[in-house]
Amino acid sequence: MKLGLVMGLGEGGRVSVDIDLAREAEDLGFDSIWTSEAWGSDAISTASWILAQTSKIKVGTGIIQMSARTPALAAMTAMSLQHLSNDRFILGIGPSGPQVIEGWHGMPYGRPLTRTREYIEIIRKIEARESALTHNGYHYQIPKAGDGTTNLGKPLKGILHSPAPLKIITGTIAPAGVRVSAEVANGMIPVFMNPDRFDVFEDALNDGFAKAGGGKSLGNFDITPFCGINISDDEDAARMPAKANLGLYIGGMGAKDKNFYNDYAKRLGHEAAAVEIQDHFLSGRRAEAVAAVPDELVDQVALTGPAGKITERLQDWKAASKEKKVHSLLVRASSSAELQLLAKAVL
Repeated sequence: MKLGLVMGLGEGGRVSVDIDLAREAEDLGFDSIWTSEAWGSDAISTASWILAQTSKIKVGTGIIQMSARTPALAAMTAMSLQHLSNDRFILGIGPSGPQVIEGWHGMPYGRPLTRTREYIEIIRKIEARESALTHNGYHYQIPKAGDGTTNLGKPLKGILHSPAPLKIITGTIAPAGVRVSAEVANGMIPVFMNPDRFDVFEDALNDGFAKAGGGKSLGNFDITPFCGINISDDEDAARMPAKANLGLYIGGMGAKDKNFYNDYAKRLGHEAAAVEIQDHFLSGRRAEAVAAVPDELVDQVALTGPAGKITERLQDWKAASKEKKVHSLLVRASSSAELQLLAKAVL
């Protein structure tokens, strides 16, 4: 199993990247580093910063919000970073959610799976350079014509040549999104995952692989889940950062009837807790929402507690990796001690 380091968004309203931690991960043999974005710092700037100050480790976006950038811009950016980094960049994309896309970017959210298909199709056309770029889809029409345009747009072939096929990973957990990812992408990032419950993805993955054809399977599709880590002999205290994160996602990252993370927690076997967490969060009782996150769920999807407990749980992740159910474990680590423990147990 490979290891990835997930970097934070910064603190105190400022963008920050712990380059010393990134370089230590590279020296320890970590395979990748991942940046992210919400409605503050963007994932591309921080990924570029890390790529410029490392030499071997891959750097991916986990994830960029598709509606914030045209697919052509995403392709230009990704291919530029491929050239500048000696092909170390991984493009992680995702639809985000309607509250962010419509509330922050001012773009319509509708048909996110259609957008994912079109986005990747356009990027692949730009990479291939087999002909000038054209696309006539629901979200994107290239060249753009009609109302509000000059009608002077013409198909163009990209100037850059791709040094190697770009790896495109999608952020997804819902069955329909997993199905699309398995069909058109190179891998997927579940925001959290229980390595003992691969069944929540299995049918959708197999459907997507079958539709893709060409021998696509778990052997050539990367499943790279995020996972928190916090080492402490006080297990209750160690769980708290993960509980805060899960409480936010399950309770508040979406509307009452449209929260993908809440639905996912239910599929993982925590239906009653998911309902309670959301009721508390949407009623303004955030502390109660966090308190309602079960210890069992934290222990299933995060690495918290004494070093021995974490090392033992990592064996389950390694077993899942041997079965091709996990390619890389992308860990939200913030200290050298955490990196050292992970490297010793896994690499």
